[in-house]
Amino acid sequence: MASWAAAPYVLPFAVFMFFLAIERFNPLPPAWDFGIRIVAVGGVLAVLSRRQIDLKMSRPLWTAAVGIGVFVLWIAPDCLFPGYRNFWLFNNGLVGSARTSLSEAARNDELLLALRLARAVIIVPVVEELFWRGFLMRWLISSQFEKIPPGTYTPVAFWVTAVLFASEHGPYWDVGLLAGIVYNWWMVRTRRLGDLIWAHAITNACLSAYVMIFHRWEYWL
Repeated sequence: MASWAAAPYVLPFAVFMFFLAIERFNPLPPAWDFGIRIVAVGGVLAVLSRRQIDLKMSRPLWTAAVGIGVFVLWIAPDCLFPGYRNFWLFNNGLVGSARTSLSEAARNDELLLALRLARAVIIVPVVEELFWRGFLMRWLISSQFEKIPPGTYTPVAFWVTAVLFASEHGPYWDVGLLAGIVYNWWMVRTRRLGDLIWAHAITNACLSAYVMIFHRWEYWL
């Protein structure tokens, strides 16, 4: 029963990560690839996770501020220190390098960019917040995680979740760690998954706009 209770939180993330893992082996055109990913992960969310998805915010203005603040943290090192991301800690065989997977042609494909934007702003915040702060922060406290109120704080759950969240972001692990700390803190303060989904969506929307307006494609790995 415990494993089934975790499925709505874990399975969408697992499907999302599966598609990332096979990305380099996928022979489909990029637009088809992104479309299939969105449909597949969105379908899992709609069928399996709709009861767990909370889109209500308890503190809308502060949640927006948190989302924008994480965006600023994300780009700040590269803006303040040109070449920062070339340092060996962020450019090695373990974490990879800050290079986009989008080809030159893909960067001029409006449909592909729209799909990439939809994935970043709609799919990713829901999938990741369900897993990281809806499930993992509670599961690290007790395997019977549903008995643990959302936003419950313990040092181990808080910091392990932040570190693992950072590891998901490859060469951006440093700002990923800062983002994980901020998001975890906001979860503890609000105790509402909806606030985190919206904050994450706002961060990704700002970053996506920044990528497309200033052609900083390296942020879209």
